[in-house]
Amino acid sequence: MAVQKVAIAIHEGVQALDVAGPVDVFAETNGFVADGDGYETVLVGASREPLRASNGMKISADLCFDEATEKFDILLVAGGPGLPDAAPDPELTQWLRGAPARAELYGSICTGAFALGHAGLLDGHKVTTHWQNAQRLAARFPAAEVIFDRIYIRDGKLMTSAGVTAGIDLGLALVAERHGPEVAVAVAKRLVVVAQRQGGQSQFSPYLTAPVDEDSPIARAQAHIMQHVGERHTLQSLAEAVGMSVRNFGRAFAQETGITPHEFVERARVDAARRLLEGSDRPLKAVAFDCGFGSADRMRIVFTGRLGVSPAQYRSSFRKL
Repeated sequence: MAVQKVAIAIHEGVQALDVAGPVDVFAETNGFVADGDGYETVLVGASREPLRASNGMKISADLCFDEATEKFDILLVAGGPGLPDAAPDPELTQWLRGAPARAELYGSICTGAFALGHAGLLDGHKVTTHWQNAQRLAARFPAAEVIFDRIYIRDGKLMTSAGVTAGIDLGLALVAERHGPEVAVAVAKRLVVVAQRQGGQSQFSPYLTAPVDEDSPIARAQAHIMQHVGERHTLQSLAEAVGMSVRNFGRAFAQETGITPHEFVERARVDAARRLLEGSDRPLKAVAFDCGFGSADRMRIVFTGRLGVSPAQYRSSFRKL
């Protein structure tokens, strides 16, 4: 094997950890593989002048876009909090358009997916990004298939990852693919992270969002569910609680929220259970009963299906100290 050349595109307002995470993975890997089998990483930007990351840190590019015309094995664009709302950067967009021809593998960390989208590189692909921005990415680039609950996705030559620290997961996945899982595990241990996270990014995101109109009957129904999450709810009981017919309530709920009342009830139960698992020592049976699952087995089935982890695993990972 030869040294793999990695290019990471940076820009004003870039998320520093989006850059540092993959860079550290590749740098640490060099200590576990033979000389000449590792990675050489360069940062590429509009100029070599220092730019300001979103946390205030200054970062400088090794190469300008017009200098970075060589072939790369891996080409990534780092994200930044402002990218989902920012207008396309002409220089960055133009450079990224050449990625499929210039790199064996190209992709993004976190909201860098928006930069790829502006360059037309997401169309027809399965992609992901930070859970907070996934819906916006799907709306802005409808020709892409946005998968909301993945830490990273490989679709042919394109690889996209979820939020911030998921750039480390992406880097470790690439290391495992090239050098085997033993090397990836060794690097993960060196960085004090897990080599492969259990579950998807749903376990980091709240399921419930506030309704558009907080005074609407649907908002009142949502509040009723969350205040009585441990109770049994039916379409009829919820409609009666807000003074609507069953038919009108079901239709209005779906129109305003995009999901069915049953789906909302289950999401409310999951979020309530997550809070108890994070902040209390209550036994799993008690948490399941308090949140309306009925049994610990039922809660485990729902958690595993929705979050990719069991309630016990979730508590172990997210318990507040």
